[in-house]
Amino acid sequence: MLTVYGRRNSANVQKVLWMLGELDLDYERINVGGSFGGNDDAGYLRLNPNGKVPTLVDGELALFESNAIVRYLAARYGGERWWPADPAVRAVQDKWLDWQLSTLADALGPVFVATIKTEPERRDEVAIARGAARLHGCWQILQPALEADPYLGGAEPGIADLVLGTMFARYRALPIVHLAMPALDAWFARLSGRPACRTHVLRPIGTTPEEWTRLERA
Repeated sequence: MLTVYGRRNSANVQKVLWMLGELDLDYERINVGGSFGGNDDAGYLRLNPNGKVPTLVDGELALFESNAIVRYLAARYGGERWWPADPAVRAVQDKWLDWQLSTLADALGPVFVATIKTEPERRDEVAIARGAARLHGCWQILQPALEADPYLGGAEPGIADLVLGTMFARYRALPIVHLAMPALDAWFARLSGRPACRTHVLRPIGTTPEEWTRLERA
């Protein structure tokens, strides 16, 4: 059986769980990281020397980096539906997965830390507004693709939609002003109707460090 190490409120873990849900695969999940700790234990570091989550174990394979795990699951278990044979079709998915790491993560992470992981009385609202503006600009990059097609890869959702849909859910949960983005909102509404998204991604995260930790352990 597949084993996923990671807490379920981690967006990077949620990407993997959503993919597993779409593939209807059986797996065991073990809480690691955050308030659960364990990510600096020697045994875990042998699986993932970064000490981060998620980690996937499939037989003799131990794999870290969430987008690499999503790609592996799609290629190993997803067939043509999730891992198309045409390299050009796969490349469209790959470019958005790489963009999520190279561009979006750098904009989303600081705003998340400055809001959810910071007590309200200690928040720097000027810095948050500046970070939110940068984040909005990142999301605008997706607009043309989603105005042209229902999903990033065309008519059906692909792995890029799962990865970026998870990040969009996290963005929408942040206590900031959200701009109207009709194409993205319609895209996310379509994704939100998928059972695996509702189960693994559309989860409350709270608005303070205390709420975050309480919901993490709920």
